[in-house]
Amino acid sequence: MPNRATAPALPRRDQIRKEAARLFAARGFLGVGVDEIGKAVGISGPGLYRHFAGKDAMLADLLVGISERLLEEGRRREGEAAGPRAALDSLIDGHIDFALDDRDLITLHDRELLHLKEADRRRVRRLQRGYVELWVAVVREAFPPLAAPEAEPVARAAVHAVFGLLNSTPHSAARQQAQAQAQADAGSERSGLARDHMAALLRALAQGAFVAAAAAAGGIEAAGGAGRVEGAAEAVEAGGVEGAGEPGGVGDL
Repeated sequence: MPNRATAPALPRRDQIRKEAARLFAARGFLGVGVDEIGKAVGISGPGLYRHFAGKDAMLADLLVGISERLLEEGRRREGEAAGPRAALDSLIDGHIDFALDDRDLITLHDRELLHLKEADRRRVRRLQRGYVELWVAVVREAFPPLAAPEAEPVARAAVHAVFGLLNSTPHSAARQQAQAQAQADAGSERSGLARDHMAALLRALAQGAFVAAAAAAGGIEAAGGAGRVEGAAEAVEAGGVEGAGEPGGVGDL
């Protein structure tokens, strides 16, 4: 029987990134030493310095890198889409892929941003703001009721609520994975959502949040009440999940 083809090995620098992200997410930036990262990739701790100047440089590379990747990928998706609604759907799908496949990086953004040097932290914040503004612009193009100047806070609140929803996925997914593994070890029938089902659920919830935001904005416009915008924005955010408005999350400022 022929051997199954194996995936090519990651370049050493990418191996270091992957293991550093995993260890930092599991035990915190301060709880991981250079020697441990080196051991995880099969080289001595001092050998890491041929690739990174130190732990600080690894963390900056991870957090700046993912912020750049999200913004660049978001711009690409928006530029290639056939229209605003297609662009929004593509942005949602891209962020879902990130949330499901790069859970360690979301955890790092949530917990370890404060350990970056000031210049790197400002750079991450700048990139995150660009990502948020991209989403807000696309959402307002996709839903005419949100295009009105007085509806901009509602659109922005909806974007942050959706980020809160999607960025909370690593925590629920990790619990489901642990539960499924425990059931498998016990010989029980596996439960929990498969990746495709989780992605479909998140997509529907995100799309529903923007539809609700547009409906809220339409109600404001019909009532002629720019003064009701603040309450509507708060209502949209309240419809998100815990953490929707917390600073430090990926794309959530």
